[in-house]
Amino acid sequence: MRRTTLGLGVGLVVAAGALAWIATMPRTLASADLADMPQGDAQRGALVFWAGGCASCHGAVDPATGIIAAAGKLTLSGGLHMKTPFGTFVTPNISSDAQDGIGGWSQTDFANAMLTGTSPQGGHYYPAFPYTSYARMSLGDVSDLFAFMQTVEPVSGRPANHELDFPFNIRRGIGLWKRLNLSPEPVMSLEQLGRPAAEEDLALLVRGRYLVEGPGHCGACHTPRDALGSLDLSRWLDGAPAPAGDGKIPGLSPGHGLDSWSVSDIAYYLESGFTPDYDSVGGEMAAVQANIAKLPARDREAIATYLKALPVPGGE
Repeated sequence: MRRTTLGLGVGLVVAAGALAWIATMPRTLASADLADMPQGDAQRGALVFWAGGCASCHGAVDPATGIIAAAGKLTLSGGLHMKTPFGTFVTPNISSDAQDGIGGWSQTDFANAMLTGTSPQGGHYYPAFPYTSYARMSLGDVSDLFAFMQTVEPVSGRPANHELDFPFNIRRGIGLWKRLNLSPEPVMSLEQLGRPAAEEDLALLVRGRYLVEGPGHCGACHTPRDALGSLDLSRWLDGAPAPAGDGKIPGLSPGHGLDSWSVSDIAYYLESGFTPDYDSVGGEMAAVQANIAKLPARDREAIATYLKALPVPGGE
């Protein structure tokens, strides 16, 4: 009887382990999706690059200050230390260097990294890399971005490893986290945003939603997170504590500071860095604004249109 019970217990443990192993497996794009990827265009990809803020995390870090120097934005050697409640993440080299960067990647490798958070070796990336937002990007934009990334300067050298405590240093567990958080679906439905009747207005709103929720990954900073680091989508863009130190990242939804701003006010701020009160952008937002200023005026108007269409928190 004791042997039978012991055998049953061992069997249950083995079965549970097998299920956990399967549940945490990295999932990549389907072959059919990859077959639909167009040939990328580097010129269009440059705009995707700035919309995605890639240089703000992966640009060359000034050793004296620990921050990315303006002159090093296209020297994508990485090395920025990002302190979070889970430990310190260090951004990798994403230059076109074949050994230390992503120069040896295929378009498929790149698409899986961007849209599924999976490395060419089949491992999970930590979501400090905002692939939960990038998962909403189109295959066309991903292929364009890949084409652009192949044109940037190759830089040798690999930054230090992440500094994470147990259990966050176990990458396999990210597989379960992805099951809860990785989705290509929009955060806000058009009905929640007050779908406009005019076709041109609708196209502008859809474009703004795509830029904010997808490549712009605005929610990664402006939305609060739970204990697991998951975005609290019920408080979308309501503001969040600063990842490290004191302070709070301001909200962008109604009731959090933009209520008196018009669409043109927001669009001008994104272009120039000046608020309607003649103040200027500061802090980490300065780099974001500088990136968005490189986009077409229509895209800045689309972002502003989306932000002004956000529903009042709590449905009030």
